[in-house]
Amino acid sequence: MSNRIVLNETSYHGAGCIKEIVGEVQRRGLKKAFVCSDPDLVKFKVTNKVLDVLKSANLAHELYSDIKPNPTIENVQSGVAAYKKSKADYIIAIGGGSSMDTAKAIGIIINNPEFEDVRSLEGVAPTKKASVPIIAVPTTAGTAAEVTINYVITDVEKKRKFVCVDVHDIPVVAVVDSDMMSTMPKGLTAATGMDALTHAIEGYITKGAWEMTDMFHLKAIEIISKSLRGAVNGEKDGREGMALGQYVAGMGFSNVGLGIVHSMAHALGAVYDTPHGVANAILLPTVMAYNAEATGEKYRDIAKAMGVANVDKMGLTEARKAACEAVAKLSKDVGIPQDLKGIVREKDIDFLAQSAMDDACRPGNPKEPTKEDIVKLYKSLL
Repeated sequence: MSNRIVLNETSYHGAGCIKEIVGEVQRRGLKKAFVCSDPDLVKFKVTNKVLDVLKSANLAHELYSDIKPNPTIENVQSGVAAYKKSKADYIIAIGGGSSMDTAKAIGIIINNPEFEDVRSLEGVAPTKKASVPIIAVPTTAGTAAEVTINYVITDVEKKRKFVCVDVHDIPVVAVVDSDMMSTMPKGLTAATGMDALTHAIEGYITKGAWEMTDMFHLKAIEIISKSLRGAVNGEKDGREGMALGQYVAGMGFSNVGLGIVHSMAHALGAVYDTPHGVANAILLPTVMAYNAEATGEKYRDIAKAMGVANVDKMGLTEARKAACEAVAKLSKDVGIPQDLKGIVREKDIDFLAQSAMDDACRPGNPKEPTKEDIVKLYKSLL
């Protein structure tokens, strides 16, 4: 058996590190950037922080901001057309998962035009060429899309999200600058932070987990648990901790997969446009309880990483319960809703459950779910 790890060629970490973009562009001989960033980041001048760096170095660029919170097939296709028209030779993606996912899909299709229908990229697509070079600059501390080989696209027509997994899409450079995350409002900080925690926990218990990814995930759980409350309150140390913690989680889960928290959350995002981090946060404690019997001693490790006292003295059942309770408390402390009331319509649950079963993240779940299991999980949160 072999285990594979795929990471960025280069990553920069720390406040102010966006200035390193100039050197990377020059060393790589790149000529013109296609800058992908969502409209709100442009409006609130967050994108300008990077544009100013490019302008100060006289680096050619063109801004593309036709990006939706849950990028669609059409969104990607219009981006591909805009990239071609721009005559750019690399992409700078600035934003959260939406900007990153759009950029990845554009970059892959430009160099693999046989996948221009977008739907054919679902799952593990047999692309042959690497994406055009992407420099990724996250503005949220959650998705870790800057270091993953995954992206998610929404099929509006079929009311579903589909996951694409491709080693060819990983950004060549990640620039993780906590200053770029400093304007996140409390709600977004909480939601994206809980998304990062979900990545770390699901990655730790997924079927594909192994020693190296376990190392990443446990450290990420520790950092996120220490940092998220402070980040939500606007504390600098908390912001910096979350910038690092979410990236470390991404180093792991990108290489081993996730589970049905993500499967179920993707279904909610596709049908109701529920923010991904919020959906994950609501689902996580309940799904953890469902999975507990299939996780061995791993929940004891999770509880310990989250700072629960006297875990080693607990029986296994008690330790598992403590881990679930620690996650639920963190979620509540940062203001995440505690159920799906007002989000899910009961008449949609059968469709949601089937979508979750069909999702690419489902096979990684430590416990093999049935559709009926997932129906019960959704209903338990109404």
